[in-house]
Amino acid sequence: MRYLHTMVRVADVDASLDFYCNKLGLKEVRRHTNENGRFTLIFLAAPGDERAADERAPLLELTYNWDPEDYKGGRNFGHLAYEVDDIYATCQTLMDKGVVINRPPRDGNMAFIKSPDGISIELLQKGERKVPAEPWLSMPNTGSW
Repeated sequence: MRYLHTMVRVADVDASLDFYCNKLGLKEVRRHTNENGRFTLIFLAAPGDERAADERAPLLELTYNWDPEDYKGGRNFGHLAYEVDDIYATCQTLMDKGVVINRPPRDGNMAFIKSPDGISIELLQKGERKVPAEPWLSMPNTGSW
């Protein structure tokens, strides 16, 4: 058995690709459109994950159903998790791009953000946690994560 992908439903392809690709930094690796089924699948990979290119996994699958649906309760899904080289720099870059840091990396190790569809995304520091530092140390939680 091997892990292939995680699927999340999205309501707006453009907003989702802006978030996952332009802000979070994932790369689109393939796309499948099914006109009869009225859906589009977009597969994304972390830019430094060589397994995604070699093995076509692990990937994030964005599923866009052409007929409108109201996706509530994204937190019921749980969360996606990505390891980052520098938790503080990543969070600052995301904030500079307008992303709310719902759970700041006060511990130098973990932060949470949300996609436009309410999917929680955990960011984890690669290797050893960073020394707790401002402004993160005193930054409060915002909303749910």
